[in-house]
Amino acid sequence: MQRYLYIPLMLVALLGLSLPTQATEPPHAKAMTATLSGFVFDHSGEPLPYATVFIEGTTIGVTTDITGRYTLQLEMGDYALTASTLGYESATKSLSVAADMSDLDFTLAEASTRIDEVVVSASGVGHLRRSAFNAVAISTEELANTSKNLSDALSKAPGIRLRESGGVGSDMAISLDGFTGKHVKVFIDGVPQEGVGSSFSLNNIPAGYADRIEVYRGVVPVGFGADAIGGVVNIVTNKSRRRWFADASYSFGSFNTHRSNVNAGQSFENGVMWEINAFQNYSDNNYKIDAAVEDFETGRIDKLKRERVERFNDTYHNEAVVAKFGVTDKPWADRLVASVSYSQSYKEIQTGVRQDVVYGDKHRRSYTIMPTIEYLKRNLLVEGLDLTLTANYNHNKTTNIDTAQYKYNWRGERKRLNSPGEQSYMHTRSQNDNWSATATLNYRIARGHSLTFNHLFSAFTRSNTSLLAAQEQRDPIDKQTMKNISGLQYRYAPSERWNISLFAKYYALSLSGPIATDANSTNFVKTSRSSNALGYGLASTYFIIPDLQAKFSYEKAYRLPTIEEMFGDEDLEMGEIGLRPESSDNLNLSFGYSRTFGESMQHGVFVEAGAIFRNTNDYIQRNIVDLSGGKVAASYINYGKVRTWGANLSMRYTFAGWLSVGGNVTYTDVRDNMKIAIGTTSMPNLGYGQRMPNVPYLFADSDITLTWRDCLGRGNDLSLTYDNQYLRGFYYYSSLIGTNKNEYMVPDQFSHNISLSYSLRAGKYNISLECRNFTNEKLYDNFSLQKAGRAYYAKLRVSFGGR
Repeated sequence: MQRYLYIPLMLVALLGLSLPTQATEPPHAKAMTATLSGFVFDHSGEPLPYATVFIEGTTIGVTTDITGRYTLQLEMGDYALTASTLGYESATKSLSVAADMSDLDFTLAEASTRIDEVVVSASGVGHLRRSAFNAVAISTEELANTSKNLSDALSKAPGIRLRESGGVGSDMAISLDGFTGKHVKVFIDGVPQEGVGSSFSLNNIPAGYADRIEVYRGVVPVGFGADAIGGVVNIVTNKSRRRWFADASYSFGSFNTHRSNVNAGQSFENGVMWEINAFQNYSDNNYKIDAAVEDFETGRIDKLKRERVERFNDTYHNEAVVAKFGVTDKPWADRLVASVSYSQSYKEIQTGVRQDVVYGDKHRRSYTIMPTIEYLKRNLLVEGLDLTLTANYNHNKTTNIDTAQYKYNWRGERKRLNSPGEQSYMHTRSQNDNWSATATLNYRIARGHSLTFNHLFSAFTRSNTSLLAAQEQRDPIDKQTMKNISGLQYRYAPSERWNISLFAKYYALSLSGPIATDANSTNFVKTSRSSNALGYGLASTYFIIPDLQAKFSYEKAYRLPTIEEMFGDEDLEMGEIGLRPESSDNLNLSFGYSRTFGESMQHGVFVEAGAIFRNTNDYIQRNIVDLSGGKVAASYINYGKVRTWGANLSMRYTFAGWLSVGGNVTYTDVRDNMKIAIGTTSMPNLGYGQRMPNVPYLFADSDITLTWRDCLGRGNDLSLTYDNQYLRGFYYYSSLIGTNKNEYMVPDQFSHNISLSYSLRAGKYNISLECRNFTNEKLYDNFSLQKAGRAYYAKLRVSFGGR
C-alpha cells in the first residue's frame, strides 16, 4: 500500500517545486471602465450564438446572443480574453482596455471531434443549444477541485442514473431513460471504449481528465458510428492549444482511499505538442454493511436476521498513464496526434451478483495497452470538405483466480470445501485484442447544407488459457467478432431558428465461437453466424422565440450484442452466443427555455422539459441464475418486447457568479410488452404489462452552490456545495414474485453530500473537504448490493499555466 501512496505525494511535491511560482496577478482595480463588444464566428463566417467569452484567470464572462454578439463592461487594464463553445477550439486574444475601444471579434476553428450542430449553453453546465438531437453537456470544471470522478459528473445529467455494485473500482452501469449498461455506449473523444479494462471505467477516471461530457439520449448522430439504443456518452478532453500547463492533485479519505492525478503538456509555436496524463486509485473498500450471515453448522442463511459486518476482501487499485505527441496547424494536417495508454488493475472480489454470496480469496488482475492515432484535415482537396480519422489497437490481459479451498461468510469465518474454488475452480488468463478504426467525412455543400458520412470498423478476438496445470492449456476455439457500421446524414439549416437532420445507418455483425454439444458443457464445436440491419431517423429543432427552443427526434435504432453479452467475462457473467440484435423505435420531444436578464445580465434561468418513447424488440435482458452448490451468476437473453415512456424536468437559476441552484427529476415507465410467454406459442405471459425488473423508474437530484469571490484576497474563491440524490424503491425481480415483496426490493433512498473548497491565486492552489452521504443512508443499486455509508475526503490540487 505504501508505494501507491508515496508516488502521488512525490509527484505533487516535485511539481510544486519545479514549476514557476510567479503568478499572474488579477488586473488591478481601476477607477474607469470601458465597454468591449464584438462577435464570435465560425470559420465560414457564420455567427455562433451562446458561445462563452471570458477573462482568463477570473470569473468575469458573458454569453453571446442569438446573433453571436457579446458585450463586456471592463475596468481599464490588460487582459487575456478567451472565446469558447462546444465543438470548436477555444481562441485567446490579449488586449489593453482603453476608453476608445474598438470591437474585438473571434473566429473559432472546428474541434477535431466536432459534432457540428453542438453549441454550449449560457450556464456552462447543462445543455446543448443548436443541436437538433436530444443532447446535454456537462462541464467538469467545477468538480476539478473535488475527489469526484467522471461518473459523479455524469450523474448531474437529466435521465441518467449511475448504478454501482460497491465502492472504488466496483462494476458500474449507466442507466439512461430506462436503458441500462450495454444499451448506452461510451466514447472518449469519439473513440469507442469497448474492452478497455476497469481503469478507464467512468467511475475510476478523475473528473479533471475531461473538459466536458456530452450525452445523446436515444437518437444518436452518425458521427459516432454507434449501435446504441439507449444513447451515447462522449468524454471530451481539452484539445485547445495551451502554451504550457501542469496540474497535479492528491486526495485521501475514508476506507483508506487514495487518488492522485498529474496532467502536464505543452504546445510550441511550430505546432508540435505533447501531453502526459496519469492517475491512480486505491481503496480497501472496508466499509460496513448489513448482511445475513450463513451458519456453517446448519448451512442456513436467515435473510430476516442481519448483522453489521465489514467487507474484508474488496481491495482495489489501478494505475493509468496516457501519453500524447503530435502536431497541429500544418498545411497537410490540422491535427495529427499519436497516443499510447497503459493501465493495470488489481481487484479483490467480495461478493457475487447477490450479497448473500461471499468470497474471501477470489481476485482478478489485468493490464491494458492501447496505441491510438487521430488525424484531422479541414478543407481537404476542396473548400468545405473535412476528414477525421481515428484508429486504435486495444490489447488486454485479464487473469481470474479462484483457487481457495475454503468457503467464507460475512463474519470472515471460513469452512473447508471438498474441492477448491469458491465460485468455480479457475486460474484463467483471457487475452482480448480489439482493433477499431473510424473515418468521418463532413462536406458543407453550400450555406445551410451539409453531408456527413461515417464508417466504423471493429474486430475482436479473445483467447482463454488455463494456468491450473504445470503446463498452460489454451482453449482450442477463440471467440471472435467483426462489426461494421456505416452512416450518412444530411443537415439542412435554412436559418438560425430552424434546422433538420436526416440520416440512415447500416449495421453488420459477424461472429464465431464455441458452443457446447452436451448438457455438461464438456465438448464444444465452433459456430459462426452473421446479421445485418438498416436503421434511419431524423432530428429537428426550432426556436419558437430566441429563448425558447423545441426539439424532436426519431430513430429506428439497432444495437448489436456486446462482447460480454455474447461471450461473458469468463467468471461471473455467462455469455449467450445466439443473441439477436435489439431494434427499437425511439422518439424524443423536448422544450428548453434559457435566458439571462437584469443589470449586467446577473440573472440566468434555464428550464427544460422532455418526453421519450421507446418500443423495443428482442430486448437483451441481464438475469440472475442459480447454479449448483448455492452459487449464482448472470446470464443474458433476448426477452422480446419492451415498451418505455418517460419524462424529465431540469431547472437551474444562477445569480452574479455566486449562486447556482438547480436539479433534475426523471420518471421512466419500462413495461413488459410480451403477451405470450417466452418459449411458448399460446401460454399467456403473467408479467405482461408489469414493470421490467431491476430498472429504476423515479429518481431526482438537486444542488446548490454558494461562492464567495475574492475571499480573504483578490483571486481567492470560497465555495460551499450541497447536493442530494433521491431514488424511489423498485423491484429487482418481477413484482409478481412471492408474498414478501420487500425481500425483492431496492428500498427508497435519499442521500446528501456537502463539500467546501477554497481556491487561491486564481485557482493555482486549491484545497477541498467533502462529506458524502452525511446522513449515513443505506444505499443500494443492483440486486441488494449495499454501497458505502458516510465517508470523508480531502483533496489538494495545484494548477499552473493553461494559456
